[in-house]
Amino acid sequence: MQPNNKMMQQMQQRLEQMQQELEETEVQGTAGGGAVTVTVNGLRNVKSIKIDPEAVDPEDMEILEDMILAAINEAMAGAEQLSQEKMGALTGGMNIPGLT
Repeated sequence: MQPNNKMMQQMQQRLEQMQQELEETEVQGTAGGGAVTVTVNGLRNVKSIKIDPEAVDPEDMEILEDMILAAINEAMAGAEQLSQEKMGALTGGMNIPGLT
């Protein structure tokens, strides 16, 4: 079944709405028992990084750097999962290249 123009327009509108929702939805990743918290939106844009001052040891910045990376990766994974869930709902499980 070929999609008609009306179906394509509806899908485009839903896609735009979903992208707006992803932009407004925040996902957090943490590391070091909450010493570092990274917030990203559903489009995987970093919105904020919070670092507990107790986590800052000038003698061992490598641990802090590792915690920041871990928190970012956790937040990005959550945002990716959120995006895939929303896309799956939009496309009915069809894999449409370029939509994720």
